[in-house]
Amino acid sequence: MSILQTIQSPQDLSKLSDEQLERLAEEIREFLIANVSQTGGHLGPNLGVVELTLALHRVFDSPRDSIIFDTGHQSYIHKLVTGRQDFSTLRQQDGLAGYPERAESVHDVVESSHASSSLSWADGISKARVLNGEEDRFAVAVIGDGALTGGMAWEAMNNIAADKDRRVVIVVNDNGRSYAPTVGGLAEQLNSLRRCFLDKVRTHRIYEKTMDGTKQRLRHGGPLSQMVYRSLHAAKKGAKDFWAPQGLFEDLGMKYIGPVDGHSQSAMEEALTDAKNYGGPVIVHALTEKGRGYAPARADEKDQFHAVGVIDPETGEPVSSGSSRSWTSVFEEEITALADEREDIVALTGAMMIPVGLRSMAQEHPDRVYDVGIAEQHAVASAAGLAYGGLHPVVAVYATFLNRAFDQLLMDVALHRAGVTIVLDRAGVTGPDGPSHHGMWDLSLLQIVPGLQIAAPRDSTRLREELREAVEVEDAPTVVRFSKGSVNGEIEALERFDDGVDVLRGEAQEDGSYTADVLIVSVGTMGELSLDLARRLEDQGISSTVVDPRWVLPVPQSLISAAARHRLVVCVEDGVKAGGVGSRIRQTMREAGVDTALNEVGLPVEFLAHGSRAQVMERVGLTAQRIAQDTVAQVLGTKVPFARPLPGEDLPTGEIPVFHRTKES
Repeated sequence: MSILQTIQSPQDLSKLSDEQLERLAEEIREFLIANVSQTGGHLGPNLGVVELTLALHRVFDSPRDSIIFDTGHQSYIHKLVTGRQDFSTLRQQDGLAGYPERAESVHDVVESSHASSSLSWADGISKARVLNGEEDRFAVAVIGDGALTGGMAWEAMNNIAADKDRRVVIVVNDNGRSYAPTVGGLAEQLNSLRRCFLDKVRTHRIYEKTMDGTKQRLRHGGPLSQMVYRSLHAAKKGAKDFWAPQGLFEDLGMKYIGPVDGHSQSAMEEALTDAKNYGGPVIVHALTEKGRGYAPARADEKDQFHAVGVIDPETGEPVSSGSSRSWTSVFEEEITALADEREDIVALTGAMMIPVGLRSMAQEHPDRVYDVGIAEQHAVASAAGLAYGGLHPVVAVYATFLNRAFDQLLMDVALHRAGVTIVLDRAGVTGPDGPSHHGMWDLSLLQIVPGLQIAAPRDSTRLREELREAVEVEDAPTVVRFSKGSVNGEIEALERFDDGVDVLRGEAQEDGSYTADVLIVSVGTMGELSLDLARRLEDQGISSTVVDPRWVLPVPQSLISAAARHRLVVCVEDGVKAGGVGSRIRQTMREAGVDTALNEVGLPVEFLAHGSRAQVMERVGLTAQRIAQDTVAQVLGTKVPFARPLPGEDLPTGEIPVFHRTKES
């Protein structure tokens, strides 16, 4: 039996010798490479935190002490040592989550996995412990150096540092990268720090009490004492900065230990023990290597196997080449072409230069692409400033992370009518990363932003043209959203109305209008599903027209006119249906006096568990078969909303009426 198989809880780690711990670390890396290569997942980050995680669980007492991972993709070793060693279904439906999940274990605390929030959690947990009389319990936050570029982390640190008796330990996992290398002044600051033998002295309570007592006596003495205090304080700071520079951490008033070799089990345990014994807020700065122990990961300059699909464990090469083009690659080509044509185009992203498709533009125009770190709020507000300066900024982020910058989009961009384009990658259901990473909230959130315009391309051609249309708007914010993974096949329109609405399927009347039983409004990537739905309805004797608005906000007038000539409108979208595109169309119809019934088909207001995109869509009923069943029932009048009756007829009675399409009807 391997050593790993004997570990069922963190307490089992205390029984191991140094030699056994070293062997366990090797077994864990072998396990991760063998298992994650079969399912896909965050391999590189976890290979880098093996010894660090083992040390955490040997020094602290989880779950009595709360361990928070920021972000949660570096929690695989934590799962292994807390009794979860079946990785065969990692990130698959009904299988092990790729992030901490409370339903799996009492050892898991924070599930959201949006970076930079861990210190706020630690702040709140530690305050609660004090109020509950549990001052001996620790809150431990493991925060990647990339997550420290988020302003929220520093807001929390400012509060934590103010209370010297709070049992908070902040472990900075410094591998020099988030996805790509960490950027900005923080990265430079971390690189300047070094470990010092004085750390053990400085974190001893007797030292702290002696220094505080001396400081108080001198500061409250006469002028001579105060002068002596200022002189000694300056000398102490100068000597400390020479022997153990701690920079901004020390300026915040927080004890700093490090840097520590994050791959030395003994060094990590010693540093964490010193931090624990200090009894107040402490920073432990650990230096680690992303992809440690796996040559293919270390050799990958792009992101050192931050996240992989199914790969060959020997070579690290993908098992399937995936010949289909991705949405991101289409955007990458088009934004680079736009930047070649227009000198005013600039781009911003939050620590995701490669994942969101800005690498090519950065290579061609390095002075016009800004990676601001994990700081979406700052990115959007900065974009407003760039627009004010006469440029057209394009902010590219994952759809799920736009949530964090909503206030800046509303008050800094929209209020000032700034010409800023937001590009949302991974919109809709994303699949195996689970609730915190589905980009399903944007269509509902954005409906209430005055003046904002939203484009939802159905294929690569429409992505290119809608992106170009978006950057032409100089007096309002625009949003272009697209899905994760392979781009859909091209769907050509039968006709395009004057306001840009595409007709994908239908029968035009002599006057050029479209009339049928059902008007299907297809939003973005729902094009293929909507056409499948129309075919299923036709098999049941129900006629339909399928349109793609292309720009779903503001609602095109031709869409409202078309709705008036149909008995039922079905809007199909891959965002939350509450307050989504369908809801907005229904409101606009009512304002125009159009009383056609409308059925909003989209995602429920729920946190959707992980699984493949197809599995999640099946689970929530967002399939052509399920929508067709509901639509038939609505046309028959057996399910609300009832389809509008034909001219001169009463409400439907359960039989599908024949709609005789004439110019008059």
